[in-house]
Amino acid sequence: MAKPTKSTGTRRSGTKTTGTRNAGAKAAGKKPARRDSVPLPLARRLRRAARRGALAVLALVALVLIAPSLVNPPTTPTMMSERMRLGDIDQQWAPMREIAPAMQRAAVAAEDANFCRHWGFDMGAIRGALEAGGRYGASTISQQTVKNVYLWQGRSWPRKALEAVLTPMVELTWSKRRILEVYLNVAEFGEGVFGVDAAAWHYYGIPPSKLSRSQAARLAVLLPNPKDRDPNHLSPTLLRRADQVEEGAATILADGRSDCFDH
Repeated sequence: MAKPTKSTGTRRSGTKTTGTRNAGAKAAGKKPARRDSVPLPLARRLRRAARRGALAVLALVALVLIAPSLVNPPTTPTMMSERMRLGDIDQQWAPMREIAPAMQRAAVAAEDANFCRHWGFDMGAIRGALEAGGRYGASTISQQTVKNVYLWQGRSWPRKALEAVLTPMVELTWSKRRILEVYLNVAEFGEGVFGVDAAAWHYYGIPPSKLSRSQAARLAVLLPNPKDRDPNHLSPTLLRRADQVEEGAATILADGRSDCFDH
C-alpha cells in the first residue's frame, strides 16, 4: 500500500508574502510602509531650542556690534531722545577725510590722549581718577562711543557694566580710526547739535574740513558739558583749557600718539 506523500510544498506556499508585496510596491513606484518616528523627549527638545536661541542671540549681538564698523549709525538713543524733546536736531555725517586733522587730534587730546595706546580702557587714567576720589572721569573715547551708540546717558551701574562688556568687543571689531570717526559724528556739541559737521556750521559757518587748530580746540572743550558751553563765549578757565588742548594736539602729533588715526 502506497504511503501518503508529505505536504512540504503546500506549507511553503503558505509562507508570508511581505517581501513579494514590498517588491511589488517598489515596482509600482510606491514606498514601502515605514514605522512612525519616535518623538524626542521634552527635555531634549528644550535643550535644542535653548541652543538655537543662544546662537540666534549671539548672531544678533555680533551683527549689532559689527554693523557700525561698516555702516554709519543712522541715529543713537540720545539723538532719538533729544529729537522727541526738541522736535528736531542738527546732524550730518562727515567721513574722516572731510574732518580737519586738527579737529581729530584736538578731540583725542581733550578726551583721551592715550587713545592709540590702549585696548578700550586707560588703566593709568582710571587709577588717577580713583586716587583723586572720583573728582574727574576716566572714560576713553572708545567707552564714550559705546555709550553714545548703544546705551543711554547718565551715571548708573547697569550702564557702566554694559559699557565694560561692549567696549573690548568694539575695540576688537572696529579700527581706531573708525571708532574716532563714529565718535566725532555722534557726540553732542550743543543743544540739538550732534556731530562735528553740525558743530562747525552751527558755531563757525564753515565745513569741518576748514576748522583751524584754535577752533578745533574750542569745540573739543565743549564735549564734557555741551549744553552749557559755547566755543565763542568761553570762560577764562575754559579758554586756558582750550589752549592746553591745542598744545596737547601738537604733542600727540609729535610723539606718535595720533598714528592710529592720523593718516
